[in-house]
This record gives sequence, C-alpha cells and structure tokens, in this order.
Amino acid sequence: MDLKDIKAIIDLMRKNNLSEFEMERQDFKIKLKRAAGVAPVAEEVSYYPAAPAAPASLPLSVPAAAAPAVPPAAAPAGPPALEIESPMIGTFYRAPSPESQPYVEVGSEVNPETIVCLIEAMKVMNEIKAEIKGVVTHILVENAKPVEFGQPLFRIRPT
Repeated sequence: MDLKDIKAIIDLMRKNNLSEFEMERQDFKIKLKRAAGVAPVAEEVSYYPAAPAAPASLPLSVPAAAAPAVPPAAAPAGPPALEIESPMIGTFYRAPSPESQPYVEVGSEVNPETIVCLIEAMKVMNEIKAEIKGVVTHILVENAKPVEFGQPLFRIRPT
C-alpha cells in the first residue's frame, strides 16, 4: 500500500463521515482515526516482515503555510470574512486551463454555485464551489501549488 492508497482511504472516510478505519493484510496493518472535523491520522502502520518494533506513527496531514497569492485589499467594515477551505488534498488551480482566465479574482461576487477553483486529486479535476454568497477579498493560495485538507483557499466577505 502506498501513500496514494492511504489518501484514497482518507477521502472515503471523509465522504462517508467515518471516524475510524482499520485494515490488515498479510504483511501490512493500518489504523486511521480522526476527531470530528479533523483530517484522519494514521496511528499505526506495521509491516510484519520487518524487524519487530513498536508501530510507527505517520501523520498524513501536515499544516502548510498559506502565503497570499494576491496582496490583501483593505476590507470594508461589515460582517466578518468567511473562508473557503480545501475539501481535499491536491493541487490548486485558479483556472480550468493554463490559457483560460481564473474563475474568480479579488472583488469577484460569488454565490453558492459559483466555481472558484479546481483541485486535482489522484488525476481527477474537482470543481470547488463557493457554497456561500459574497465578495472575494483574498486569494490565499498560489496557482498550481499543493493544498491540504481544510487549508483556507479564499476569504469571502458575505453579502
């Protein structure tokens, strides 16, 4: 089992709202647990043919520093900004192709059905919708950069 397989299991856990997963094969054992709203972490990964040792811990979600891709604009007073977070681990794309215009820019109005970006995960392009109504105030990730589950992608001022 490689990291792609483990990521696929994490995605299935998230989609099916599972808090615990355990699998054992001939020479491999993995146990994943997560708290509500937190990405799963592999608590135990064992390969039996290896020298007997304590189970290794393997954190699968490492916080990534999100540098603003666009300089922040002065946010007007009003409701507090909300964030659109990445629903998965993958590569962030602002446009459907390199030749296309980005889905949104700072100042763009969005509604719950507006596509704001793509995230490529396991060779599949996933359209990410805003799911809120408002105006984009910050773009927090650079194009074609990797993102983690739960990482903020955009800040939105609700309208």
